[in-house]
Order: sequence, then C-alpha cells, then structure tokens
Amino acid sequence: MAHSKTSHHTHLHSPEVNHLNRAFIWGISLNLSFVLIEFGSGIWLDSLALISDAGHNFSDVISLVLAMLAFKLAKVKPSARYTYGYKKSTVLVSLLNACILLVAVGIILAESIQKLSHPPVVEGGVIAWIAGVGIVINAFTAWVFRKDREKDLNVKGAYLHMAADTLVSVGVLISGVLIQYTGWYLLDPIIGMAIAVVILVSTAGLLHDSLRLSLDGVPAGLSPKEIGRILKETDRRITDVHHIHIWAISTTENALTAHIVIPDPEAFEEIKCRLKIVLKTHNIQHSTLEFELPDGACGPKCS
Repeated sequence: MAHSKTSHHTHLHSPEVNHLNRAFIWGISLNLSFVLIEFGSGIWLDSLALISDAGHNFSDVISLVLAMLAFKLAKVKPSARYTYGYKKSTVLVSLLNACILLVAVGIILAESIQKLSHPPVVEGGVIAWIAGVGIVINAFTAWVFRKDREKDLNVKGAYLHMAADTLVSVGVLISGVLIQYTGWYLLDPIIGMAIAVVILVSTAGLLHDSLRLSLDGVPAGLSPKEIGRILKETDRRITDVHHIHIWAISTTENALTAHIVIPDPEAFEEIKCRLKIVLKTHNIQHSTLEFELPDGACGPKCS
C-alpha cells in the first residue's frame, strides 16, 4: 500500500511471488550475517551505535522472516472455516513488524540516554569500516525490493526498512570517522538516538497503513465515493449505487460489496459482468453486487 492517490494493490502472480521469495531469502541471509558481525563488533568495541544498529537490523531480519511466512500462508487454499484462506495474515504480519520496530526504538533510546552521561571509548576507524559493509548490504537489499515496493505492504515495509538502514549506516560511518579523528565519543550515543528517530519516522506510515487494514478500513488509493461514481457511469441504466464497503483481504487483494439500482431486471447479469471487470481494473479483485429495482425494499436513502 502506498500513500499516493492511486491504488497500488496489484495482485501478485506466481512468477512475482517466486521472485519475492528469492528476494526475501537474499535479504534474510545477508542481513543476518551482518547482524552477527555488527553485534559481535559492538560488544568487542563497546560501541552503542553498532549494538543499536545491530538490534535494529535484527528486527528487520525478523520482519523479513515474518513477511516471507505471510506470503506462504497467503497461498493456502480457502476452506469451509477460512473462506479467504489465510490471506489476512499478510496484514497482521505487517502490523506486527511495525510493533517490533517500535519496541526496538524504545530499547535504543533508553540505552542511548543512559550512555550520554558516560560515553564509552570506542574505536572510530573499526566502526566506520563495519558501517561501510552495512551500507553495501542494506543498499543491495533495498534494491532487490525496489521494483515491487508499491505492490504489497510487506514488500514496501521491507524496502523502507532497508533504505532507512542504508542511511543509518552512512550516519554510523560518518560518526566513526569523526570519532577516530576528533575523539568525540559522545557522538556514539547521539548516533544511537538518531538511529531511533530514523526508525520511528520510517515506521509511522507502515504502522498507519497496517493498522487501518487490520481494522478493515478502506485501502489507500481507493475511495467508496469515487468507486460508486465509476460504477454508476459504467452503464446509463444504473440509477444509483449505495451501501458500498471496501476492505483489504490481504496486502495485495481488495474486496467490495455494493447495492446497484437498475430498473430493468433482465439486465442484471449483463451489467454485473461489466461492473466486475471495471472493478478489477481498479484493483478490487473480489466483488459482491446486490441488484435492486428503484422501488425495492432497500432504496438509495437507506443508511
């Protein structure tokens, strides 16, 4: 989901899903390796910036694993008990990822504030080298997700996290160089706090979108009023469209229910097919349409 005015809920087909699976495997493998290196170096050097960044990167690894699991669950076939399968798990995972990042922000801020009064002596040069490796890994992982970032909320979250991590690693590298040549050890906890702020900003949109979808809110880029206007203009025989409800089945599929008023009952099936095709072009894959006569029990003024 994006914050733009147009919808970005594109249904992911098998080749794209396989591509994303490979992207998640690459992202998980590279970032987990870097987390181990960065955390070990942070302990060895007593660098809060490195430890904080390693904790953030580890939360990203967990997020990538959960997102990959959500894609697997989304492909589970519907059953009598779960008529849409486990597609909603993609939304719940996105919300969980946002919550994980918020917890990481709290921990990093607490540690950074504690270190401000007694900043540790750290090796700036080594920190800079490790951060340089992080820039390469995070930038590559972000590039892997870049093409598909507007097709799915979890992919967008992964891309934003990796892009933010790249900027954070740049900040850590700069602080390492400055510490090496100036001895300003206070920069280490300050950079830790800056990392927390970056994470918080990059998480805000993801939390907003995933929370809205988990509450069955209208997906970003879709407007019931606008969809109603489009449906009404599809066929001149349609006199009214009301009781429109739009929600997300998953982070890639949307559903709609609506009441369509037509004076000619013989045209119901013909118009229904046309409307469903139009809805699919506006990224609504599952639609349930109830047709009514102008003098039917449920009129346009029903609330």
